Amino acid sequence: MPQRRTGEAHEFSNGKLSVLRKHPFFADLEPTAFEQLCRYAKHSTLKRGATLFSKGDPGNSLYAVISGTVKMSISSPDGRSAILNIIEPGEIFGEIALLDGGARSADAIANSNCELFVIDRREFIPFVKEQPGLAMKFIELLCGRLRWTSDQVEQIILQNLPARLASALLRLSEKHKPAQQGRTIAITQQEISEMVGMTRESINKQLRAWATRDWVRLEHGAIVVLKAEMLRDLADAGSGSEGE
Repeated sequence: MPQRRTGEAHEFSNGKLSVLRKHPFFADLEPTAFEQLCRYAKHSTLKRGATLFSKGDPGNSLYAVISGTVKMSISSPDGRSAILNIIEPGEIFGEIALLDGGARSADAIANSNCELFVIDRREFIPFVKEQPGLAMKFIELLCGRLRWTSDQVEQIILQNLPARLASALLRLSEKHKPAQQGRTIAITQQEISEMVGMTRESINKQLRAWATRDWVRLEHGAIVVLKAEMLRDLADAGSGSEGE
């Protein structure tokens, strides 16, 4: 379970509170409404590898990542696992079970040391009911999650391995602003293999082939996308011949 510090979010620095203020869901809240939201947000820390919640747990909180990353995954009884998403700073998660009151649909595990804001369902649901615009934004979020899931299913069923890997890298890199040296994705090759359903050996072989073409650069614990347009062409084509 996360290690929690007592106190409310407004006791922390404006830099941390900006995670909530800058999020597109909360950016348009009136100052008084935002202050109320901050009173509900509790600060929490997790060590790398700690489980925040497991599939089937009650969905009683909404989470916002201040720093670090959180891995959303599912696992089978025989020990196999699949990564559904990597939640990065500035993003929120846990909204599905929060809104419908059902059980968690996946495991949430700290992928690194993390800082979070945690908002309890008992406080958040009445708050949303008083903010119709915020309710519409959460509908948009749920639609976006559904589209993300549909894209993943489509890629696993219809795309070959190189195109599937290219699509995953593009999805992850779109979370980052363009930079002169490329977009850096903080993910290991083992983690990307669990995300796209390929062996780590196949991932390594394909990434090294792309690295020789300067499409990507491999770093310790990270993959840097250098030529997104080449990966996009490969993903759209769905043909393995271009990726080898």
